Amino acid sequence: MPEGHSIHRLARQFTSVFAGQRLAVSSPQGRFAAGAAKLDGQVLTGAQAHGKQLFLEFGNDLFLRIHLGLYGAFDFGGDDTFRGASSIGAPRRVGEQETADDGDASPYAGPPPPKGAVRVRLVSDHGWADLRGPTACDVITDPERRAVLARLGPDPLNAGEDSALEFQSRLLRRRTPVAALLMNQEVLAGVGNVYRAEVLFRQRISPWHTGTQIRPEQAQGLWDDVVSVMTDGVADGRIITTRPEHREDPRLPVPVSEAHYVYRRQGLPCRICGTAVALTELAARKLYWCPSCQAE
Repeated sequence: MPEGHSIHRLARQFTSVFAGQRLAVSSPQGRFAAGAAKLDGQVLTGAQAHGKQLFLEFGNDLFLRIHLGLYGAFDFGGDDTFRGASSIGAPRRVGEQETADDGDASPYAGPPPPKGAVRVRLVSDHGWADLRGPTACDVITDPERRAVLARLGPDPLNAGEDSALEFQSRLLRRRTPVAALLMNQEVLAGVGNVYRAEVLFRQRISPWHTGTQIRPEQAQGLWDDVVSVMTDGVADGRIITTRPEHREDPRLPVPVSEAHYVYRRQGLPCRICGTAVALTELAARKLYWCPSCQAE
């Protein structure tokens, strides 16, 4: 599932590519035809992300709310003024990535024919975006948007003065394992399976400790580290959590095999202590950790 950094990258891309432009909005698949009709011909005034929720704001005071879920992804394209990523979301499809697509020298003739089940297509004079496979996609009002936000915890990428304290308050009073709490969007918005495993390792916290067992200074450390690695994720377009001293050659681009400490490294030696990385399930999600570095 795309984590919070990808949703913030989407918001930035929509603002950069489409803000201030009048869009043709359609549903080639047909499942979103009624919602598309409410937005068709309206100006996109902005885009915001909070956690895993994306909100596209239109000039008629309506919002397109999108939650990509496990399978949602956007494809983008356009003329020679388009400088965004060609694909953001999941699953990653062959040949598409979160990097600029230089395209070819052919004149821009509008978006290509829809391929597959395109839930929503947004088209401007210079570019297009296709959405496939989202968990949620609906048109809402501003009061409805604020109601969604009220249910969510603080977003490390939208941090305000009281965000760290709000996170601590939501975390420390619960008797649930911290590994589950970090993925609870009402506690912390935007963190998914990769960030939760990696940050718990970086902070040397057992995933089995409950919220009530976490000390305030540990909660502050978790918050600060999540802010740091997710900010890097927005900039890099990928999740890299290993520190330079724990890579084979820190001067080179980080290969996939060296990007993480424990995520998807079950059975391999811990980069710090050599203990085999463990894998189990918690709340129906895979959990990775080092039994030595993160001992209870």
